[in-house]
Amino acid sequence: MPTAKKAKLQYEAGQTAYPMAALTDSGDHMVFTGQANPWSRRSGYDAVIRPDGLITGGAITPAASGDDNKVDVAAGTAYIGGALVTFSAATDVQITRGLTTDTHAITSITVTSAGSIAAVAGTDGTAFSETRAAEGGPPLIPVTSVELGQVRTTSITAAAIAASEIFSVVGFHTERFDYPLWDTDYANGRVKLMAALPQIHAGGVTKKVFASYATPIFGDIQKSSDFVPPEEAYSVSSKQIYGRTLGSTSSSLSAGGFTAYLEDGITDPLVGLAGEQLWFKFFSDRYKSAHILCQGILGITRSFPAGDSIQTDCSINAESVGKNIAA
Repeated sequence: MPTAKKAKLQYEAGQTAYPMAALTDSGDHMVFTGQANPWSRRSGYDAVIRPDGLITGGAITPAASGDDNKVDVAAGTAYIGGALVTFSAATDVQITRGLTTDTHAITSITVTSAGSIAAVAGTDGTAFSETRAAEGGPPLIPVTSVELGQVRTTSITAAAIAASEIFSVVGFHTERFDYPLWDTDYANGRVKLMAALPQIHAGGVTKKVFASYATPIFGDIQKSSDFVPPEEAYSVSSKQIYGRTLGSTSSSLSAGGFTAYLEDGITDPLVGLAGEQLWFKFFSDRYKSAHILCQGILGITRSFPAGDSIQTDCSINAESVGKNIAA
């Protein structure tokens, strides 16, 4: 049976930084995972998530010159390969029309990792298709490029591009870095997108999702007691009506906490981290790997009694319940 003497409490005393790198697709094109977990949220170490995609600008318009089969592209910015790419405006970008009887053609206007605007021609056909690389469909674009929009033509005859032939609906013709949106799972070190990414890049793959993050280095809180993990509390309310009672339940998240005994109450490392978002580990048996993992803002309330140990009541103000880690 675990006893208080066997228990151990640890806190996020430091961090190990991981540079910007591609996360690993879990296979569903929605969940992308880092090399290590959990991820820190301490100020200055929070994860930076950068899916490939357009950030600003990049609007496609008919060529101001009026020349046939050409469009202009506004300057803008994009994330590609985890880096910020700034690209200049481009004029008279040449698109490709269909040939002979294959009248329908789609040209993707892209920006490369070098910041260059490029037109990538699809395979022409007798009708439009939404299938990449199919006849009449949009092309598969390079992995290191971002699609800004598409130009769709239905005639083989050279002519000025009309505004109605330019398509830039986000998620269909335009890749934005912030679409789809995502949730960050700090405990498991992963990003979960709110929709699956389309496989529109060469080789039938999705765009890349990049991130930089830090993992915690845990140190012991050597003199501590009374750990309480953040947990959900449930309550029941009722209302009497004619003939019966209506009941309902609700839940709320309670803060975790513990008591720490300090050296001087001023220069202790734990005191210096008050107000920071930190990870904590609690082992009911220090000789086993099973533990509770929780993250929250550290709050402290110090007391300096005469002739007794200096101590602080610490709160763990969490956004989610503590997680039981069996091994």
